[in-house]
Amino acid sequence: MNKQQNKEHAPGKGHGNRGNMLDVLFTSAARICALLVLLIIIAIMASLFMGAWPALRKFGLSFLTSAEWNPVTEQFGALVAIYGTIVTSIIAMVIGVPVSFGIAIFITELCPAWLKRPVSTAIELLAAIPSIIYGMWGLFVFAPFFGDYIEPWISDHLGELPFIGPFFSGPPLGIGVLTAGIILGIMVIPFMAAVFRDLFEVVPPVLKESAYGIGATTWEVIRNIVLPYTKTGVVGGIMLGLGRALGETMAVTFVIGNADRLETSLLMPGNTISSSLANQFTEAVGEIYTSSLIALGLILFLITFIVLSFAKFFLLRLTLKEGAKT
Repeated sequence: MNKQQNKEHAPGKGHGNRGNMLDVLFTSAARICALLVLLIIIAIMASLFMGAWPALRKFGLSFLTSAEWNPVTEQFGALVAIYGTIVTSIIAMVIGVPVSFGIAIFITELCPAWLKRPVSTAIELLAAIPSIIYGMWGLFVFAPFFGDYIEPWISDHLGELPFIGPFFSGPPLGIGVLTAGIILGIMVIPFMAAVFRDLFEVVPPVLKESAYGIGATTWEVIRNIVLPYTKTGVVGGIMLGLGRALGETMAVTFVIGNADRLETSLLMPGNTISSSLANQFTEAVGEIYTSSLIALGLILFLITFIVLSFAKFFLLRLTLKEGAKT
């Protein structure tokens, strides 16, 4: 009787064929999705290049090195927008990365149990705030406060120093490159902090408990256990925040000043690629003007691609070094 029941419940040839067919369908669907992503990227880059070709053909490499942006004479250069995009993103990372690390470490290692959930929820709520709200808050609240109380102190104390003085001199306008970078830093903090928190929580507790058991401090556990275990995800989280900073539009448009002038001082108004596109694309008249704006979009696409490629190369180098040590 038992043998007969086992034969009835045993998987038959039809079941095996059905499983193989489903496996083939799943593999094919996954391969199609991966290829679709590549095709979309290629199509975006091709369309941007085609739209930017008239401007690239007219200006050549001088489009990247010229700071002139004059729609009247149809003389365009991307240097001001590129400079503003890179500088504001660097300021955002300088502010956002340490603060995000601090928040994630506090939540996972130091925070009392009763406070952990409220702090985590607050971080997630900050990530859900639309960028235009950050821009309005920056323009109507932060910029006046920054211009009245912070920028005068910066100009008086840092503007006279050698080497770094030119970067912090100028009138306290409130709006400018530094203000935009600070707003961007505040915006990317919730994203990176949430990623870092989730990464630190997946570290096996036995590793940390073993380190604490041999007398390691919290700093040593984080430095020697948590960060090495999660370094790949940490770099990915930083790249996520950097990508948000590079492509942010509305918040930057509100507070950067939207001036097509190349200024050394971070306190002066400037421009970014995203804010230039948001402000001028609907007003662009003529083939060269429109093509120059599309060329800015192509440059932003390439900058993002280069940054992500560098991050991947950096992770590969780390992996190879670890393999060499072992």
